[in-house]
Amino acid sequence: MTAPAEVFRQLVDGVVGKKWDQLPLLYAEDAVVVHPFSTDPSTARLEGRSQLRAHFARAAEMGVDFRAEDVVVHETTDPEVVIGEFTYRGTLGEQDVTMPAIFVLRVRDGLIVSSRDYAAR
Repeated sequence: MTAPAEVFRQLVDGVVGKKWDQLPLLYAEDAVVVHPFSTDPSTARLEGRSQLRAHFARAAEMGVDFRAEDVVVHETTDPEVVIGEFTYRGTLGEQDVTMPAIFVLRVRDGLIVSSRDYAAR
C-alpha cells in the first residue's frame, strides 16, 4: 500500500509530467476533491473519478505546463492525512503562472478519497 506522502508526490509529479491519463488513477472511484478558491462552479467540487478524468483532460487542453517548487510534505497525527505545500510555476497556455498551493489529502488503501486543494493564482 502506498503511503499518503508518496501519493501526494505522485500527484504533483503527474501534473508536472503531464501524465493526464494516469492522474485519475490516484483517486478512489468515489473521491471528492474541493477547490475552495475556485471561481468556476464546474471545478469547485469534483465528485468521482470520471469528473476528475474530465478535469485533467481540460488541463491538457488548456496547455498546463508547470514545475513544482518549494515542495514540503507535512505528515499528520491521522495516518490517512497528509498536507502538501508547494508552488506551481510555469505557463497556462500563453500566460505565465505562479500558483502557491496547499493540498490536504486523505489517502486510504493507497488512493486519494478526499482532497481540499487550496491554490491562489
